[in-house]
Amino acid sequence: MFIQIDYKGSIAEQYLTLSKQLDALLTDETDQIANLSNATALLNQFLTDINWVGFYLLQQDELVLGPFQGLPACVRIPVGRGVCGTAVAAQETIVVKNVHDFPGHIACDAASQSEIVIPLIKHGEVIGVLDIDSSLVNRFSLEDREGLEQFVKTLLIHL
Repeated sequence: MFIQIDYKGSIAEQYLTLSKQLDALLTDETDQIANLSNATALLNQFLTDINWVGFYLLQQDELVLGPFQGLPACVRIPVGRGVCGTAVAAQETIVVKNVHDFPGHIACDAASQSEIVIPLIKHGEVIGVLDIDSSLVNRFSLEDREGLEQFVKTLLIHL
């Protein structure tokens, strides 16, 4: 039913293909956990040089671990703490070139060197974050940020 595809073209074109693939994969499915799970699997298959990809979902004033791929992770993160909690408080994407330079970084995996966190904002409210870690310093480019923000917009249609 599902096959791995080769992504071709510029990075922007590859991310566009990825978002279209996500939309097709999630169409007609309404279960949030199923959709987040498939989104993590798709990103894990697409992205290179990452060691963790997943979601944290907002429950009251803390983020709670959701579907992910990678090593076991921190289960709860208070809003305003670490990269994920800071992204929620700021309601904006945060790209960290070197996690060791981020004040208050929460090290769930010692191998992580860089990170990108995109808040999931639906109807003006943050409902969670997409968190991606890499064992490489400065892994996430402007094209990654823009492509992943588009990916999240596509995902939010199905949540």
